[in-house]
Amino acid sequence: MPLSIPEHPESSAAARLAALLDSAMDAIITIDEAQTIVLYNRAAERIFGFSAAQALGLSIEALIPERYRVGHGHHVRVFGATGVSSRRMSGSTVVYGRRANGEEFPVDASISQLDTPEGKLFTVIMRDVTERVQAENEQVRMAARLTGLLDSAMDAIITIDAQQRVVLYNRAAEKIFGWQPTDVLGRSMDMLLPQRWRSSHAAHVGRFGVTGVTSRRMGDGSVVHGLRRDGEEFPMDASISQLDTPEGKLFTVILRDVTDRVRAQSDLASMTLQASTVREEEKRRVARELHDELAQSLTALKMDAIRLKDQVRDDPAAAVRRLDAMLEMLDASVAATRRIAADLRPLVLDDLGLVPAVEWLVQNFTERTGVACSLEADEEMELGEPYATAVFRIVQESLANVGKHAHATQVTVALVRTEAAIVLEVRDDGVGFDPAAPRKPASLGLTGLRERAQLTSGRVDIQSRPGGGTRVRAVIPVPQEQP
Repeated sequence: MPLSIPEHPESSAAARLAALLDSAMDAIITIDEAQTIVLYNRAAERIFGFSAAQALGLSIEALIPERYRVGHGHHVRVFGATGVSSRRMSGSTVVYGRRANGEEFPVDASISQLDTPEGKLFTVIMRDVTERVQAENEQVRMAARLTGLLDSAMDAIITIDAQQRVVLYNRAAEKIFGWQPTDVLGRSMDMLLPQRWRSSHAAHVGRFGVTGVTSRRMGDGSVVHGLRRDGEEFPMDASISQLDTPEGKLFTVILRDVTDRVRAQSDLASMTLQASTVREEEKRRVARELHDELAQSLTALKMDAIRLKDQVRDDPAAAVRRLDAMLEMLDASVAATRRIAADLRPLVLDDLGLVPAVEWLVQNFTERTGVACSLEADEEMELGEPYATAVFRIVQESLANVGKHAHATQVTVALVRTEAAIVLEVRDDGVGFDPAAPRKPASLGLTGLRERAQLTSGRVDIQSRPGGGTRVRAVIPVPQEQP
């Protein structure tokens, strides 16, 4: 088919150019040196809401928010004087347009200039980037929320890269390790680990990185250790996770300082061992007393009964004397039996109640130590089990501690019943001590008091200072239905 040559080539070219401009996805607007719109494509109609008939001949300021108009005019004039053919507008920042309905919206824009016989023409190509800016703003908001969440976490969260350099370090990590983010970010994770653990930690992370497992606990069930800024080592419970990113693997470790938990476990283990030792000692003491006092007394009574059988007929007077001695021995055996039983479980607590039982403790303490001891309590107070036994044992152990360590001259025991609890205090004027000082390895008296109170959901507060005496205060919640 022969090629058809149009009668007016310039008109055909202009039509093709107009069609190309109208098919463009971006708004294309041309203005003259007076900043009057002389070209306005369909994408500009769609984006700005003005039709071409409305826009052509208008000042470009109609498409610009008022606060940017002066700056825009100056920008175009400066650009016209540079001789540069084209460049992006407003550098890396977002510029704003104004729709026909007055709505402002962000645009990505570039400007070019062309010298014509009629003067300079400036063409601006613009793209509505509302969705992109909204997405970027949402990312900023999400990043801020994520930062807030990380910084509000109670556990330390630390992220390292494949070279084990720290790239994220939250506020809990600051608190636990003592380092500021500026001290840690970009440095090796090794600075947070004791020297003896560093090589094994690096190997552990390396092995974890090739497993493909997304997360797991660290330490294989054992406690791992961290290193504070001041050089103190401390136990941690840790888990590790990994994430593949375009920049490489990232490993995130979540750490919890378990110093208190490990100390409590150690105290509990020590107390359990001590309690077992005490139980064995108590069994040994009871066995010895049963053997030395009751068994020997019963053996002697048996031998006396055999002799008495022979003396009744031959020497009645001697038989009477032997019966008197036997009665004395029986009285001593009964007293020993009662004393042993009272040491194991004071019957007065079961028979008469808490206050008489504590009175018995106070009197027994004074008789045994010679230290004056008084009781402040309502004699009508009643308390059921297991609370009565807990109070009794706390008073018993507190007085035992006073007798061993306080060198006191006056001790006061006070019991007060409130609506929800019973409060007991044991105060002495002894030598006192520093509660924060390290305890002796075998000294578990105070721990025992706390553990006994915790068995009934109570708490024990101990106040003391060297030379200022000691106050043990226990608060044990008591249900309303308890007497």
